[in-house]
Amino acid sequence: MGEKKKAKAIIVGGSTAGVSCAHALISAGWDVVVLEKSSQPPRGSPTGAGLALDRQSINIIESWLPQPQLLQQTTLPLTIDQNQTADGEKEASRMLTRDEDFNFRAAHWADLHGLLYNALPAEVFLWGHLFISFRTSGDNTSVTVEAKVLQTEEIIEINGDLLVAADGCLSPIRKTFLPDLKLRFLITAFCISENVSLVWFILADGKYYLFFRYSGYCAWRGVLDFSGNEDSETIRSIQRVYPDLGRCLYFDLRTGSHAVIYELLSKRLNWIWYVHQPEPEQKGNSVTMKVSSDMVENMYQEAEKIWGPELVRVMRETKEPFINIIYDCDPLEQIFFDNVVLIGDAAHPTTPHGVRSTNMSILDAAVLGKCVEKWGAENIPSALEEYQRIQLPVASEQVLHSRRLGRIKQGLALLDRKPFNPKTASAEECGELQQKNMPFFSNVPLSVD
Repeated sequence: MGEKKKAKAIIVGGSTAGVSCAHALISAGWDVVVLEKSSQPPRGSPTGAGLALDRQSINIIESWLPQPQLLQQTTLPLTIDQNQTADGEKEASRMLTRDEDFNFRAAHWADLHGLLYNALPAEVFLWGHLFISFRTSGDNTSVTVEAKVLQTEEIIEINGDLLVAADGCLSPIRKTFLPDLKLRFLITAFCISENVSLVWFILADGKYYLFFRYSGYCAWRGVLDFSGNEDSETIRSIQRVYPDLGRCLYFDLRTGSHAVIYELLSKRLNWIWYVHQPEPEQKGNSVTMKVSSDMVENMYQEAEKIWGPELVRVMRETKEPFINIIYDCDPLEQIFFDNVVLIGDAAHPTTPHGVRSTNMSILDAAVLGKCVEKWGAENIPSALEEYQRIQLPVASEQVLHSRRLGRIKQGLALLDRKPFNPKTASAEECGELQQKNMPFFSNVPLSVD
């Protein structure tokens, strides 16, 4: 008898969720192909930015790498989670919370992606391949994906046993099961105060279900590369104001706004500023928005009214700042459909306030890999059911907690509390700001056993 044929997964989307899933499924003994519309691997993309890895994600990634020590060499420690008030006129600030047992690590998105990508066989990734559509077999045992080779315009078909939707927050594959026809029709009809847009869809039972949500604010983001300028006044002054850069995740809060700053490897500072504004018009499936020079200059002027001069100088010296549109999604009741499974932001779009997006994607991949390894290719439905049973409760709680945390830090209303005021908040109110309050913060189960 010949060797049993390996099961094959087709992964759509080559960002963190997709590359992580490739590792997890290869480790489970599967063949994998990743379709990614970008023409080549990212190399210092200007819209790449910082992220924070929790201890469980670090352990998972290290298990995938032939040289696990490379992850430590690509990241910096984040041992402190600190929230403080900020005074735009003076240096005075008030400590709100400080957790010195944070135990995360800071990475640049492109560095982490490169580390994971370079540890895969070269033939796994198909760059410059645009997903078009898919169809499943009548018995749901196989799936065929149609894609366009962007360089040649050729349309190709790829057959596999499992389709993994790692195609992001605005997932086209998810829309196949949750059609967006009603989304577009109703998007302007359902809108509440504070610029929070509520998007609904209708299922066969005729009921309305809350689905997709604009948070009411966007994030200006940037990474300042200060290599060769370590002794500049900009860097010396920012280090005076934020003396634990290099090991601390700083949150500066003012009434109605907050900012984040922390250091990345190779002399880089990652910063984020959350700004209330109406939902921007954006084409395509990206939540990253291109900005004009006038928009950037206006951002600088507004920042000078709110933040201290040290942080504003960092913003001004950053090349190509950009905007992320902040969406999330009410928890779904289902994250797989026959032999199609959602992972990462396709399964649970979340706001960034709980530093969960990347960590959830890595965990999704690891759990999916363990489930298909346990059940085998002949029992894909059982594997996906177990994946959903493990991940859906975790993701649901973390998405909702991250949403709540963002609304607190942005001074927005909640049903059970008044808007947060960092200048008058009690110790109990400030305690809600800490990352360690995230559900499943310490550890998430990788199996139901």
